Amino acid sequence: MNIYRHFDLKPHNTMALASVAEYFCEVFTPQDVREALAYAGRKNLPVAVIGGGSNIILHADIPGMVIRVMIPGIVKHPPDTGAGEGSSHIVEVGAGENWHQLVTHCLAQRSFGLENLSLIPGYCGAAPIQNIGAYGVELDEVFDSLDAIDMASGEPLTMTKADCRFSYRDSIFKRELRGKVIITRLRLRLSSAPSPRLEYPALRDALAGKDTAELTPQLVAQTVCDIRSSKLPDPAWIANVGSFFKNPVVETARAEALRAEFPGLVSYPAGEGHEKLAAAWLVDQAGWKGLRRGSVGVHDRQALVLVNTGGATGGDVLELAADITESVKQRYGVELEIEPQLIR
Repeated sequence: MNIYRHFDLKPHNTMALASVAEYFCEVFTPQDVREALAYAGRKNLPVAVIGGGSNIILHADIPGMVIRVMIPGIVKHPPDTGAGEGSSHIVEVGAGENWHQLVTHCLAQRSFGLENLSLIPGYCGAAPIQNIGAYGVELDEVFDSLDAIDMASGEPLTMTKADCRFSYRDSIFKRELRGKVIITRLRLRLSSAPSPRLEYPALRDALAGKDTAELTPQLVAQTVCDIRSSKLPDPAWIANVGSFFKNPVVETARAEALRAEFPGLVSYPAGEGHEKLAAAWLVDQAGWKGLRRGSVGVHDRQALVLVNTGGATGGDVLELAADITESVKQRYGVELEIEPQLIR
């Protein structure tokens, strides 16, 4: 394992923010993780963890050690003894595997359940932190367990779905365990039998008119990719971290009051007595879509996406996000929460 000094992080975050790590290393095994933590401990260095860099905002240069998790491996385990046709099985994946490549691999291996989560950027280790979700499916619906390493002790631990305390775009890793563990491997329970999930309106509309026999997981995955590509800019072409704001969840009574005042309000069911407001609609209607402020701005096709057109700093991005948040709060009385993790 190589440890570098004054390492340039700009190529390792999809927002293309200039940042230099005081120390940097890539880890490919759990033992590498423990060695990196031990090195940081000996030098009394703070530790920050990154993966694919698609859901982080680097505020400035990063003091201490930045660990990039690159642990590989995808293993499909056989179903339980005696399980019949169409039974579920575990797919175990290293935290450093690319998420979309995992989805593609699973489809090829007839492991179904991830197709609605196609084309989500980033590495697999970040998926439980964010409880990633898209087009009517969230990670916790297929999640079994994960392995991690305690950053203070270097000891391994295994966490079940209940341990992770998943909720909408949230988990214990963004709360009590923030900055305290490094995820090394996760296990997903997938199905050998296709069962397409088509409840999400945009997906259902895109597939309307298809015969049942045509509605394969592969078609669902391709359709999700097509929809995402039409709405979200590719970071290879314009720097961004995807959706910047979470859809706020409010009580149904509050949503109804807002709908009475703003008849075009877009919302979705979010459990009994609650609705999920479309953050993109709130930001768009508040007048931010397509706005540019120097090198940072709001994408002209998707109001949830902040972009760096070249040379923006983490401070520039956060200042724009704060102004958008305040504007939406003043107009709708709703507090937006940012999705990407801030590293400083």
